[in-house]
Amino acid sequence: MIDPFGRAISYLRVSVTDRCDLRCVYCMGEDMHFLPKAEILSLEELERLCGAFVRFGVRKIRLTGGEPLVRRNVMSLVANLGKLVKSGDLDELTLTTNATQLAKHAEGLAQAGIRRINISLDSLNPERFQAITRWGRLDQVIEGIMAAKAAGLAVKINTVALKEGNEDEHDRLVEWCGEHGFDLTFIETMPMGEIHADRTEQYLPLSLVRSRLENRWTLTDIDYRTGGPATYVKVAETGRRIGFITPLTHNFCESCNRVRVTCTGTLFMCLGQEDAADLRTPLRASESDHLLESAITEAISRKPKGHDFIIDRNAHPAVGRHMSVTGG
Repeated sequence: MIDPFGRAISYLRVSVTDRCDLRCVYCMGEDMHFLPKAEILSLEELERLCGAFVRFGVRKIRLTGGEPLVRRNVMSLVANLGKLVKSGDLDELTLTTNATQLAKHAEGLAQAGIRRINISLDSLNPERFQAITRWGRLDQVIEGIMAAKAAGLAVKINTVALKEGNEDEHDRLVEWCGEHGFDLTFIETMPMGEIHADRTEQYLPLSLVRSRLENRWTLTDIDYRTGGPATYVKVAETGRRIGFITPLTHNFCESCNRVRVTCTGTLFMCLGQEDAADLRTPLRASESDHLLESAITEAISRKPKGHDFIIDRNAHPAVGRHMSVTGG
């Protein structure tokens, strides 16, 4: 699949559920209303949809949520998609998780063919972690992270940089990840969905984060890429990598190779734009995939050049839907 700007679309992010067992303050409101079951694609429909994208040239699939591991029987989908990796039809199957359910699933993920996962972790302080997630338990998450490590999964920690929220922990996170052999990616808060908070109070530019880190760590730019939007540096003191995802201070859209499908079968060609395509209707209209494939082709022809994210005290969210709806 080639979009109107000549970019080959080879990376699909699939949200398997809009539900999550945490309520992170930058992601969603505390009192969330989730989608009715009838609107959610079945696991079999999600597998069929992924298969169509693979036939179109997608080589990497990331499963997201909400929190993907709270979806009932999601491991059956993981196992079936893992077969595409083992057959060579897919280069990589990955997962983004908050790790609350990871202790019981890490071994199964590894057996299914997943080799690396992204784990959201914004603080190593139990009280602060609970405040950021509203009701999360740090010990449960650490247990899940260590289970993933024990299962042989390569772990990358994702940390949203929060002004006055966790900015005094960034050095400690670099140190802790180095101790355990994990890579670390910092992410700027994204203006998506109403969270009943002022995002200008949360926003911390990663240019500032990096300059502060350089007071303690020796950072060297490298050309390492995982298929996502992060740019990476090597940390001389730990031997690990730090990534920076900067939707606001540095627009990364020129090399975008990604599209996202929600758990309702809605295809978003850009995370930061509202234009979308309904794939659920053609998926359910025929046992053949010809209607689905036509809908995908038409949607890719509308993929925009980039997003319009901006953090402004007087502005509404750049897009109305929450990040948990689109998938991480």
